Formats: sequence, C-alpha cells, structure tokens
Amino acid sequence: MKSLDLAFTPALDLAQLIRDRSISPLELTQLYLDRIEKYNPKLGSFFHVAAETALQEAQTKTEQLLNTSDPNSLPLFFGVPTTIKDLNAVAGMPLTYGVAALRENIANYDDGVTTRMKGAGFIVLGKTATSQLGSFPFTEPPGFSPARNPWHLDYTAGGSSGGAAAAVAAGLCPVAQGSDGGGSVRGPAACCGLVGIKPSRGRISNAPVGDYQSGISSNGPLARTVADAAALLDVMSGYIPGDPYWLPSPEISFLEATKQVSTPLKIAFCDHMLPFTKSEPIVKETVDKTAKLLESFGHFLEINCPSVEALIEPFTKIWQSGIGASGLPPSMLSPLNNWFREQRVSAGEYLQAVQQIQIFSRQLVVFFEHFDVLLLPVYLHQPIKIGQWAHLSPQETLEKIINWIAPCPAFNASGLPAMTLPMAQDENGLPVGIQLVGKPADELTLIRLASQLRKI
Repeated sequence: MKSLDLAFTPALDLAQLIRDRSISPLELTQLYLDRIEKYNPKLGSFFHVAAETALQEAQTKTEQLLNTSDPNSLPLFFGVPTTIKDLNAVAGMPLTYGVAALRENIANYDDGVTTRMKGAGFIVLGKTATSQLGSFPFTEPPGFSPARNPWHLDYTAGGSSGGAAAAVAAGLCPVAQGSDGGGSVRGPAACCGLVGIKPSRGRISNAPVGDYQSGISSNGPLARTVADAAALLDVMSGYIPGDPYWLPSPEISFLEATKQVSTPLKIAFCDHMLPFTKSEPIVKETVDKTAKLLESFGHFLEINCPSVEALIEPFTKIWQSGIGASGLPPSMLSPLNNWFREQRVSAGEYLQAVQQIQIFSRQLVVFFEHFDVLLLPVYLHQPIKIGQWAHLSPQETLEKIINWIAPCPAFNASGLPAMTLPMAQDENGLPVGIQLVGKPADELTLIRLASQLRKI
C-alpha cells in the first residue's frame, strides 16, 4: 500500500493492518512523523511534535507485536498514532493552553482522557494547536503559527481544536482528541470536513479536575469516518473515581451502533438559532438538502427550532469567567482575552449565570420530548480567512463570534450530545458541515443516523 494511502486509511483499518502484521507500529509512526515534518510548517497543526518519544513507544510496540502469539488480544488501537490537544496534559510534554509564555511548562501527569487513549494502544505523536485558553473559534494564538485549513491554506481550521482538525484532515494522524466548550470540536470538524462528536455531559471524564466551567466543556473525537469517531468515543468514555457526574455505559458500544440501521425518527430542522441571524446560502442549502435526504430514508422531518437568545448573556459571562480563572497576568494574554478578563464577572454574577443556563437547559431538553433529533448548521457561515477579524475591536469580534457559532453553545450548556458531518463543498473547495443533536445521553441514535448519511 502506498504511503499516501496509508496516511488517509481509517484508524480502525490501520489497527487491523498492525494486528495482521502487514505494517508495524514503527513504520506507521515514522510515516506520520515524515508527513508532519513536511506539512506542519505550512499548516500550524502541531504545537509540539514528540518524535523521539513516539518512536521509542512505536519500537516497543513493534517488539511486543512480534512477540505476541495472539495479536487479536492487543488493545483496539494498538500501535496507531494519534494526537492530544494542547489544553490537555500528557506527561513529559509541554502544556501551554495556547499561551506562548508557557512553552516551558512540562506536564508531570496524564489527563484522564490521555490515560484512556494510551490504554487503548495509541501512540501520541505530539500536542495539537489550540486558540489561547481555548477561547476562540479560530486558532491563531499570539506567538504561535495559526492553524490553517488543509482544504485552503488562506482559511482557518476553526477553533479551539483547530490544530487537531487540521492534522486529521491533512493526513498527519488518523484520529485526534479535541475538546468542545462552545463548538470547539464541531466547528473545526465542519471547517476541515471531518466527523466530530461532542458527547453528553458525563460521558467522558474530565479527570483529574471535576469539570470545566460548570460542565460546559467535554472532550471528544475528531475523525474522517463515523466508525473511527465512534470507536474513539468508546475509548474515551467512562467513569473515573471522583467524577461529579457520569453516565452508565450504553447498551451496546458506539462502534457497534455504526453497523445498525436507524429506525424512522422524528427530526426537527432549521437553518439558524437566533432571530437576528441567518445562515449563509450554502449553509442553508446544505441543511435543506440533508433534510430531504433524511426524509427519503423514511424519517419524519419538520421545520422547528428552539430559541437560544436567552442563553447569550449567561453563556458569555461563564466563558469570560474561565479566562479570569486562569490566573494568568495580562502580559501573558492576547488583547482579546485581556478584554474578556477585564469584564470582571463577580462570583455572584457567575452563579446567577449558571442558574440561568440551567433553567434554559431544562426548557431545551423539553424540546426533545417531541423530537428524536435536531438537524442544524454547525456554524452560520463558512470559515473565515486567517486574520480576518484581527483589525476589529474586542466588542466587534465578540459579536462576530456570536453570529458565527450560534448553533453550537446551547448543547454545551444543556449537556446534550451533538455531532458534525461533512455534507458538501463550497465554491472555495471548503467543506460544509451539518450538525445533529440528540436527546440526553443518546449518542447511539446520532451515530446510527450519521452512519446512514455517510453511506450514501
């Protein structure tokens, strides 16, 4: 098999090739490291490449593979390379949170999600780029290269998991870990033509901490196929002692759900979520075409959408409070993050905001008593160019962000599962994604439906 074909082979297939001894973990790791060396300077997808550590781990796994009598007993993703976002800890690797002044901050522990991925046999190639503190839907932290879109280098790969999405889309790794606090997995997945899953609250542990910003953020997978994303979600999921909330394991694995046929569902759809916004024509067209396609599969479609306007103010306050909670001095922060920090959300205002989004979330969950799935855009317009908003004031930038990512934060606030699928391309060759949102703890339905859509 040609190296280019291998680079874009699904992770599950790569794992099988390793178990069949058709390729070794060392050969596969070297292939991806060579591609990273060649393409990352243009893409800015990796902040840190752990070449020496990855090759050592790959050599160890190659020897283990040669010495085992039953390769099928090895972990699911044994010897498959992957990446961890620079908001999450990997022992022995830098942890900067996208802050240039923290380049020398070396983690001495693994986050829970890192531990689970290593336990599944993955080899960590390095840390992928994030927006500073994960604050923005574009990945252009000061002091680092911007994460560019592999489909068109003039455009953003999205944020805050922009580096992870760019790496998977460019064939620098087969799957990647990301995190989503307001669309930060779904947005980059849509920008880069990937499958991205923001799971239900409590599905994936945030160990060693309890949660992030009152449960708004969750880790999640980025992949090129629904099956790879589902299998990585299986790996990431599960309770770790001390978690403040958690979900029981589903009745079947998420990977198994990709092999099942979706029963007829009642699906709501719309192309916006705020009364003062509307989606770009290509976005609206893609949602409408997807709705017609779902209807042709036997699902029942209805134009309907919950309002999220009441969420804007409290969600923004919680978002701003996270920047203040970092404890970093103004000298380390970008002008935009400093502006957010200066808004000074008090403890009382934060608690009021949490209460407001909890009330909003109850109302949103009631919507799903009448529908199985909600079909939406991911973002309301296509990716912006690198630096496109750099000249704007912080207030103008905030307004632009709200009017771009509007379909995403409600499902962080409510903890509902949501996933992104690529469904079209625009005139610039950039992917156009759609978003599927499910009932509480019902990733299985989303994965079945996504599999149905991707098999066309």
